[in-house]
Amino acid sequence: MDERLSRRSLLAAAGTGALAGWSGCLGGDGGAETEVDDGTESGGGNDTDGDGAGGRQATLPVPELGQDGASVTVTVFEDFACPHCKTFNEDVFPQIREEYVSGGVVTYQHRDFPIPVDEPVSWQAPSAARAIQDEVGEEAFFEYADALFANQNSLGPETYASLAEDYDVEASAVRSAAEEREYDPTVERDREYGVDNGVRGTPTVFVNGEATEGNDFETISATIESARRDGSSE
Repeated sequence: MDERLSRRSLLAAAGTGALAGWSGCLGGDGGAETEVDDGTESGGGNDTDGDGAGGRQATLPVPELGQDGASVTVTVFEDFACPHCKTFNEDVFPQIREEYVSGGVVTYQHRDFPIPVDEPVSWQAPSAARAIQDEVGEEAFFEYADALFANQNSLGPETYASLAEDYDVEASAVRSAAEEREYDPTVERDREYGVDNGVRGTPTVFVNGEATEGNDFETISATIESARRDGSSE
């Protein structure tokens, strides 16, 4: 799915204070963490471009969960070091997955958006997760991402390697991928895509290319239902 996000809707909502239900980590020129009230999502860009270090693919597809042909696409921009992303991943994502992804209604996409909240975690952790995706697949990527958020307070090379032991991949290779930031081309692609579409904080959610007015489940669910109604009336 290659949808263009509605940057205008995101910026308009942010400008009017309409996203008062959103809380997250806000990026700035210095990459500092700030509390804000805002929200977002994305699609597209499932390309692979050549090989990275050690023969790994430099640009991986956008990780997706759900059936092909789902009527609604939910895209979430996240920073693995962002505490609000951890909360979203533990409280909101499971509800979206149970209510909509498992039923074939929603295709769920992850996009990396290092603010960065923490150096080097915000850049190394995505490369560790992408190493799992590259070697094992998208389902494993989301499982590993869950583990990263669950262990957010202890992220680092040893943790990346330890968590990788549950998969059919060399733990040392995942550690190296993180330390060397082997998947920076993929991570930077996602971040640039987000910046181009008005994303400035995490977690940010889009539903069918439209920015949500909050990142709580109730707001996202209402936006999904609206998108379903719009699709059925076409």
